[in-house]
Amino acid sequence: MGSAFIPIMIDAFSVGGLYALTALGIGLIFSVMRLANFAHAEFVTVPAYALFVLSDHPVVVSISAAVLVAVVLALVTERAAFRPLRGIDPATMLIASFAVSMFIQRLLVFAFDSRIKPVNPLAVLDGSVALFGAQVNLLKLTTVITCLVLLIALTVFLKYTRFGLEMRAAAEDFTMSRLLGVRANRVIATAFVLSALLAAVVAVLFSAQTGFVHPRFGLQIVIIAFVATVIGGLGNLLGAAVGGFLVGVVSTLLQALLPPDLRPFREAFVFLLVILVLLFRPQGLFPARGLKERI
Repeated sequence: MGSAFIPIMIDAFSVGGLYALTALGIGLIFSVMRLANFAHAEFVTVPAYALFVLSDHPVVVSISAAVLVAVVLALVTERAAFRPLRGIDPATMLIASFAVSMFIQRLLVFAFDSRIKPVNPLAVLDGSVALFGAQVNLLKLTTVITCLVLLIALTVFLKYTRFGLEMRAAAEDFTMSRLLGVRANRVIATAFVLSALLAAVVAVLFSAQTGFVHPRFGLQIVIIAFVATVIGGLGNLLGAAVGGFLVGVVSTLLQALLPPDLRPFREAFVFLLVILVLLFRPQGLFPARGLKERI
């Protein structure tokens, strides 16, 4: 029983890790701009297409290009779409993020059509490895390790670097931090870059697990990550990570443990959990202290 449970837990934490990284990418933008950026789905999708285009090149080249494409896309989006609208009401910003998302989706359909494209950037990780007497999928184990390393690295960055301290200050009180000398454009650009880096990692790992990409590739994982962000607490990065892991682990365990007849309703059980959490904790498990509109 123990050896059979280990692969299930690795699978659960690999899914939870991807949701956590995606939720963190969303949470970074929300914490400094109070923007629920639905275009984050395209921050995941476009790098996956870069992996497809460069699939005949060495892995290092294709992954580096995917990261670069994600960062450039995030900076261009922030400069062209969101910076001119900064300071207006959140509903307009939300609509703008939808517009950006749909625009990029249509560009992808125009460039690549809507059919599924095969992609496997981490073919070297196909296979399994022995772990505590059980055979574990090597790609999923790598996903777990990568997610944990990135979560630790982001924590260190936010706590011990100047940019991280500025971002935390902006998340607590954006107006006051600007009065104290924090440059808003730099903080927001840094948040978009970090969000894009996390999205690129998710694109690489998620495309390696699915084996394909299409114009709505990032949408499903981003929708679930938004749910995770709400559970964890909007504006709280720790909450976003915890919410992502919680949703991923619960979803995978339900798939493994539910009777076959109930497995098609797995997502219904997940959203039931969301409803229960929000009934008792409307602001999420870890509500942000600085949650208020930017001026």
